[in-house]
Amino acid sequence: MILPIRAFGDPVLRKVAKDIDKDYPELQELIDNMFETMYSANGIGLAAPQIGLDIRLFVVDVSPLAEDEDYDDIKDELAEFKKVFINAQILEESGEEWKFNEGCLSIPDVREDVKRKSTIVIEYYDENFVKHTETFSDIRARVIQHEYDHIEGILFTDHLSALKKKLVKGKLSKISQGDVSINYKMRFPK
Repeated sequence: MILPIRAFGDPVLRKVAKDIDKDYPELQELIDNMFETMYSANGIGLAAPQIGLDIRLFVVDVSPLAEDEDYDDIKDELAEFKKVFINAQILEESGEEWKFNEGCLSIPDVREDVKRKSTIVIEYYDENFVKHTETFSDIRARVIQHEYDHIEGILFTDHLSALKKKLVKGKLSKISQGDVSINYKMRFPK
């Protein structure tokens, strides 16, 4: 089922999400719905707060990036990179900071350069509640960091300079009021 994505201004996007256990109600159905919702909005990542749930769950599928010539050197890895992250904790961020133009399904029509570290070590449970500790680099690390921010109540716009924040303030206000043209289901703050 395709769920509405919460827009900028919704309080759930600012909550630090809670851990869940393997008995979370209808977890596999929720995961399936999150992937379906993400795909319908042409996204490559979606966190539970974006669909109104303050739980530590996000999904990532960067396979569409395998077609991008910028990633020719890692296209095979990207083509296979579809993951579920439950109760994730980033243990370490390292490497050079690099800028990348990010966007967010909760903040449509806003894209800005964000600096993030190039490598992360993250501990998480997969959809079968098997625990993993893995290291990711390149665009995969960036997408994970972006989605991880969501479960920490952080949006990519929080990483912008004071000047950039001022420049996007009007757009963000319009988004929170529903004054945006999109082609996927959204729920706007009251």
